Amino acid sequence: MDAVNKPRMLLDPYLSWAEKEGVPITEDFGVDLLKVPIAHWPRMGVEGGIVHLKGRGDFVSVFVLDLAPGAKTEPQKHLFEEVVYVLSGHGSTVVETSDGHNHSFEWGPKSLFALPLNCRYQHFNSSGRERARLSSTNSLPTMLNLFHNEAFVFDNSFQFMDRQGAPGFFAGEGNFIPVRPGRNMWETNFIPDLAAFELKAWDQRGAGGSSMMFILAEGTIHAHSSQMPVGTYKKAHRHGADFHVFAVTGHGYSLFWYDGEKDFIRVDWQHGVVFAPSDQMFHQHFNTSEHPARYLAVAMGSLRYPFTANKRRVFMGMDVNVKDGGCQIEYEHQDPRIHKIFLSELGKHGVKSGMAKFVNEAA
Repeated sequence: MDAVNKPRMLLDPYLSWAEKEGVPITEDFGVDLLKVPIAHWPRMGVEGGIVHLKGRGDFVSVFVLDLAPGAKTEPQKHLFEEVVYVLSGHGSTVVETSDGHNHSFEWGPKSLFALPLNCRYQHFNSSGRERARLSSTNSLPTMLNLFHNEAFVFDNSFQFMDRQGAPGFFAGEGNFIPVRPGRNMWETNFIPDLAAFELKAWDQRGAGGSSMMFILAEGTIHAHSSQMPVGTYKKAHRHGADFHVFAVTGHGYSLFWYDGEKDFIRVDWQHGVVFAPSDQMFHQHFNTSEHPARYLAVAMGSLRYPFTANKRRVFMGMDVNVKDGGCQIEYEHQDPRIHKIFLSELGKHGVKSGMAKFVNEAA
C-alpha cells in the first residue's frame, strides 16, 4: 500500500502538535527544569521547551518558558488548564477574565498560580538583568487528543464565568476548607510563595509531615504541597501515572520500584527537578538536607473534580495501608534496606536521623 493510501490509525494529535512547535522536547524519568534545552518558541514569543516525563500518563505535559530580561510572552488563550510554578526570576501576569476586567499579579521564585480556563493572559519579566523561567503543567494532551482540532482548543470564544474565582484570588487571598488531615483544601488562583505557605499536619503519611491540597482556578488539575521535617522520610505509596512532583525546598532523593522488584530506581532532587512515578510504581521520598524539604505535586484530577475513578480511589486511599486495600506501605512493612540507605545518606550530609520515633533504628 502506498503512502498516499496508507490508513490513518494510531494517531496522537498532541504529540504531532508538539513536534510541529519546533522547540526541544525532553523525555526522561526525571529532569532538572533549570537545565533542559530550550529554543525560540514562536507561539509563545520567548524561548521554551516541552518536557515529557516517562510517568506522565495520558493527560498532562510540562512546558518550560524562559523570558529574557524585560521580555514578555505573546498573549495566550486556550481551552486547556494550566498550573504554573515559577522556577526562577521575577515578573507579573495579566489575566483578562470573561467579565472584561484585567487582573495583574506579581510573582517570584516558587510562586504557584493557575490560569482560569480560556481567559486571555500574558507573562512579563519585570527584571532588566535576570531571566525568568516558568514551568506549566497543563492538560493540552487531553484536549487535543479528545477533539483533535487545534482551532477548537486555541481559538474558542466560550466564556467560563464560573472558573475565574473571587477577585482576591489573584492577589493571593484564598479560602481554607477544612476536611481532615491530608484532605484539607486551600482554594485560590495564586500563591505568592509556596515555600512559605502554611501546611497542615498529616501524621498518617509519616514522620511528622504536613500537607495542603489546592483548588486552583476551580480546575480539574490537582495540586498539593507536602513537607518532610529534617532527618525524616515519607511512607512509600503508589498510584496511577501523571503525578508530576516538583522539588521546592531542601534536597534529597526518591526511590521507585514495582511490587516484587528487587532493585530501586533513584532520583536525586533539589529545587528545579521534577519527576513522575509511573503507573502503580511504589515511590518514597527522603529528606537529606539540614532544613525541611517541601515538594509540589501536580496531576490531572483534583480533590474536588477527580476526573477518573482511579484518581477518586487514590484520594480515598493515599494514606491507607496496602494490606487494607489502600496505597501506602507502613514503616514496619518496608524493605529493611530502605532505612539503611537513608542513614548512610544522612551521614554523607552530616544530618542526624529524626526517625527513631517511627522506625526501629537498632534493627
